[in-house]
Amino acid sequence: MSEAIKVPDIGGGEGEIIEILVKEGDSISAEDSLLVLESDKASMEVPSPKAGVVKSIKVKLGDTLKEGDVMIELDAETGAGDDAEGSDVEDSKDEDSADKPKASQPSSDEKAETSDKPSSAKKSGKSAAKEQAISIPDLGGDSAKVIEILVKEGDELQAEDSVIVLESDKASMEIPCPHAGVVKSIDVKLEQEVKTGDPMLTLSISTEEEAADDAEDDDSDTSDDDQETKAGKQDQQPASKASSDSSQAKAESSGDERPPAPVGAPSREGTRVHAGPAVRKMARELGVELPEVKPSGPRERILKEDIDAYVKQVMQQRKQAGPANSGIPPVPEIDFSRFGETEEKPMTRMQQVGAANLHRSWLNVPHVTQFDLADMTELEAFRKAQKAAADKAGVKLTLLPFLLKACAHLLREMPDFNASLSPDGKALIQKKYVHLGFAVDTPDGLLVPVIRDVDQKSLLQLAAEAAELADKARNKKLGSNDMQGACFTISSLGHIGGTYFTPIVNSPEVAILGVSKATMQPVWDGDSFQPRLMLPLSLSYDHRAINGAAAAQFTRRLGELLGDIRSMLL
Repeated sequence: MSEAIKVPDIGGGEGEIIEILVKEGDSISAEDSLLVLESDKASMEVPSPKAGVVKSIKVKLGDTLKEGDVMIELDAETGAGDDAEGSDVEDSKDEDSADKPKASQPSSDEKAETSDKPSSAKKSGKSAAKEQAISIPDLGGDSAKVIEILVKEGDELQAEDSVIVLESDKASMEIPCPHAGVVKSIDVKLEQEVKTGDPMLTLSISTEEEAADDAEDDDSDTSDDDQETKAGKQDQQPASKASSDSSQAKAESSGDERPPAPVGAPSREGTRVHAGPAVRKMARELGVELPEVKPSGPRERILKEDIDAYVKQVMQQRKQAGPANSGIPPVPEIDFSRFGETEEKPMTRMQQVGAANLHRSWLNVPHVTQFDLADMTELEAFRKAQKAAADKAGVKLTLLPFLLKACAHLLREMPDFNASLSPDGKALIQKKYVHLGFAVDTPDGLLVPVIRDVDQKSLLQLAAEAAELADKARNKKLGSNDMQGACFTISSLGHIGGTYFTPIVNSPEVAILGVSKATMQPVWDGDSFQPRLMLPLSLSYDHRAINGAAAAQFTRRLGELLGDIRSMLL
């Protein structure tokens, strides 16, 4: 039977086809890659959800696809798996015909009574169970780290219940279980790196549940959003009077115990947030923090309806607060086309995230900027003198490694700059490690990769690692771990020009160093003016954690270190 295979959820937006991996007549297996899409964030391989033979390809290179677009037409494969499925269906039909008077009574108690009868047990075989290995689904070609395991051996799972949480280069994601059953063994462990197809867990599935799963698979071709909403609704609908009473009692006991938290209240600390990819995408687009949303789905799973309800609640509370209590007044909307021709150019996802982070830091951090000049005449002479050693090591020795090394030395010397404010704002969390971020300008926006343990690395090592991370940033190959954990950030505009600027603190850090272009300036030495290469420094800091005197001391000491790098050896 022919079936149209569509583009699955690719995290929003659309992607351009840069490679087609199959051709008409190819025999493919489930999870085999069909084509490669390139979005504004990354390239990804799109797998086939089923096995079969490619009947026709509905797309071509250069086409732009989004979720739900048809990729290929597939002739579903028939074989042993289908025969087994057919036999299961036949057994199911025999069972239905034998127990026809009780077919409309699917409550758990009545099923138990029916299964206790010897003749019924022989016909249905409900006591039989089958072990099935559950593998990691398609991750888009990348590996990911297991950061949380949500189940344990012996747990009874329903289809789509979350099993583990993975952290990949792009995001964190919950991996659901495709079938219902009992967890027999867990085949992954925390911090393990996994990839598509790796074993995740072993599930004990009853023959009855397996037949139900097969029937559900036949009724596919619904979107993730529809399946998730349908699953939530089916768990709430009564199958009989007995199951209706039990589900109603469960809803009353779980729903009335915890009233919805007011908007802006602390999130539900200590509880997991269960939500599918489509719901998480919807929350990201609306700017909703999932821990603040009250779930209504099975096992406290957040559904799309819960997001809608939360947004309505926020809007209602904002309306009740009135304009006087709504905070910063919004910028008025203006129709600029009234004044001339305009063009709307959408921001990339990276630009949107960066803008939100900068806005959050600017609103939450009381910024002060300390300006100073550093004499780097001798440093520049030393840097040029080491060109041969740098070439031999295969690196380019720029000013950045010297800045990284000097700042790392100062963070050890002045630990208040290597700290973050505690959540309650009453303490400083001082860090015993020195990880430094440096801003990289890319065509898609500003990225800040992080070099770890800077104080323990040589100048040549820092030069090599900085060049490698900058190249990854410009080619969209940075992983999430490459941009986390910084204690302090350096933003350099020296290659562009300018004198001073006010960089925005990269919260939860407490300071950021801005560096402009060095210029030759006359400096009085007590007898005459001497030409010296002077480097402008701009240190922005969080005034809650750093006072002005400490900031002035930091820039002064940084000038001393850059003026004579030998002082870092003392």
